[in-house]
Amino acid sequence: MRTALTIAGSDSSAGAGIQADLKTFAAHGVYGTSAITAITAQNTLGVMSAEALSADLVTAQIEAVMADIGAHAAKTGMLANAAIVEAVAAAIDALEIPLVVVDPVMVAKSGHRLLDDEALGAIKSELLRRAFVVTPNVPEAEALSLKPIHTEEDLREAARRILILGPEAVLIKGGHFPSADIVDLLYDGHRFTEFRAERVESTSTHGTGCTFAASLAAHLAMGRTLEEAIPLAQQYVAGAIRNAPGLGKGHGPLGHFWSLY
Repeated sequence: MRTALTIAGSDSSAGAGIQADLKTFAAHGVYGTSAITAITAQNTLGVMSAEALSADLVTAQIEAVMADIGAHAAKTGMLANAAIVEAVAAAIDALEIPLVVVDPVMVAKSGHRLLDDEALGAIKSELLRRAFVVTPNVPEAEALSLKPIHTEEDLREAARRILILGPEAVLIKGGHFPSADIVDLLYDGHRFTEFRAERVESTSTHGTGCTFAASLAAHLAMGRTLEEAIPLAQQYVAGAIRNAPGLGKGHGPLGHFWSLY
C-alpha cells in the first residue's frame, strides 16, 4: 500500500492541519501517518490557543514512522517555530524522505498568525531546498519572495525568486488572485505552466490549503507526476468544497470523503 506522511499542527475542529491531511490521504486510498508539530484549540471561527511541541518530539515522531512504515511522499504544514523547521529539514535529509510538498502555512483562515519571523527565515534557508514542490498562496508567496504581487508578471517574478531558495518546483495558488477562475502557476526553472480551475464560491473553505497540498502528496505517493497531480488535486478540493457538510458558524470544513459516496 502507498503511504504518505504529514508533518503539521493539530486542528481541534478537524477542518485543517493533521486531521484534514489524514482524511485526504484516506480519501485517495493512501495510508497516512503523522508527526504533530503543535496543538491548536480552534474551530471555524478562529484559533483560540496554540502551543508548539518540542523539536525533539517532532523528530522522534518522524523517526518512528520512517523506521517502520516509511513514506512514498510527505507534506509539511504548520511548523510554528524555527527549531521545528530546522528539525524537520534535518529529518528529511537524514531519513531521505522523498517527494516533500511544503505548504508554507503562515496564517489561519481566521487571520491568526501561525508562524513567527524566525521560523519564516528558517523555511527560506533550510526547508525549501529540501522540497520537491512548495505551494504558497499569494500572500505567502509575497512573504517568501519579498515581492508585492498585483499582476501576472509579479506572480512569475515571485516564482522565480522562490525557486532560487532551492525547491525543485514552485506552485503559487491563485485563490487570492482576482480572476474569474482560479489559476495555479507552476514554475520548474524551465517553464511556467498554468492550471485553471473553476472558482467555487463558498464559506466552507477551512483547510483548503492543507487539503490541496495533502492531495498533491497523495498523488505523488501513487507515482503520478507533478503535472498529473495538480489538476487532480484541484478537482478534489473543488468537489470537497461543493460537498461541504455545512458545519460551524464561520469558515466551515470541507467534505473530504465526497468522492467515495
